[in-house]
Amino acid sequence: MSTLSDPPKLGFRPSMLINDTRYRSLTFQVIAAIVLALAIWYLGNNLLQNLKAAGLNISYGFFSTPAGYDINQRLVEYTSQSSHARAALVGVLNTLLVAFLACITATVLGVIAGVLRLSNNWLVSKLMMVYVEIFRNIPVLIWIIIIFTIMTASLPAPNDFRGEDPQASMLFSSFAFTNRGIYTPLPFFTSGIFASAALNWLLVIAGLGLSWLVTRRIGHWATARQEATGLRPKTGLWVLAAWLLPLVLLMLVMGLSWELPELKGFNFQGGIKIGGPLIALWFALSIYTGAFIAENVRAGIQAISKGQTEAAAALGLRQGRIMNLVILPQALRVIIPPLISQYLNITKNSSLAIAVGYADITATLGGITLNQTGRAIECVLLLMLFYLTASLLISAGMNIYNASIKLKER
Repeated sequence: MSTLSDPPKLGFRPSMLINDTRYRSLTFQVIAAIVLALAIWYLGNNLLQNLKAAGLNISYGFFSTPAGYDINQRLVEYTSQSSHARAALVGVLNTLLVAFLACITATVLGVIAGVLRLSNNWLVSKLMMVYVEIFRNIPVLIWIIIIFTIMTASLPAPNDFRGEDPQASMLFSSFAFTNRGIYTPLPFFTSGIFASAALNWLLVIAGLGLSWLVTRRIGHWATARQEATGLRPKTGLWVLAAWLLPLVLLMLVMGLSWELPELKGFNFQGGIKIGGPLIALWFALSIYTGAFIAENVRAGIQAISKGQTEAAAALGLRQGRIMNLVILPQALRVIIPPLISQYLNITKNSSLAIAVGYADITATLGGITLNQTGRAIECVLLLMLFYLTASLLISAGMNIYNASIKLKER
């Protein structure tokens, strides 16, 4: 039973979509989405009509035809008679390889340089400042060309290793540094558990993952003991055993062996070849992006109150322990967001690989395949989709990590 003081209950009216603040923002978003969808439909329909008028059509049938070109650096089996789809796959893997290596190396360089820029040693801090200012203010393409030129000009050619004993001219008789690239031993299994080599290596990766989980469990146990007794138990030997024992056991069971590179004909055969273009691209992206990461690290450290350092020092912690246990864990909340952008820049800047002949996805699908087939629209659309997908996956992964280290209120 209603009283005179109760407000009248009004039903939903269409005018509330504009006048009511509860629905207004949603209304505008729906309208914007509809307009965007109509614009995309109009442009797509217009493109199809123009292609039809010109006697063209969008088709990806060319992917099944032979590529007809060789790729020097590759992670999977490939010949010139392989399909364009296979060539695109090789390009994708090459892009992911150099992006992964550069992200790891740039992060290490950036953290070291960022910390050393704040060193009390005047010479060290100024050297890091010179590194940051020089490398981040010169385009990465120039660094790629410089490193590739230095490598090809300074290192010996494979023919220079000829002699009575070519292996003696190699580092430890196993590593060859040439102007065409670096040749290293290739590990393989003589009695693997699985018939497929890929499955055997996946088993090794699974073993490493298990070791990581055991290490985390040991760390949690040590933390619990420290909270209960005030003393942290020594876990170094346990952690070392957790990493080494499963790995050594797997190597013994599967019969680890090594294929050494040998000089045959005009070049080295066997082993792992890390081509000169890959090295130049990897190093250039690493040192260039590392300079930007160093500034992110420096800003993150300076964002932490000096009282944190003073309090840790008052407890008797050394400077290295203060940085590792107190400052950097808190600075990560400031460092990670701009670090995501640097990882995205590495992935996209890897498209400059064509300058030194490295067969990434831009060089294969967006270069040779596009020129041979004439399917510019199809190739460019796939290129855009690849870089968009890679960027979104990197952002998603780093955002998950960023959320895991943020401050959690009680």
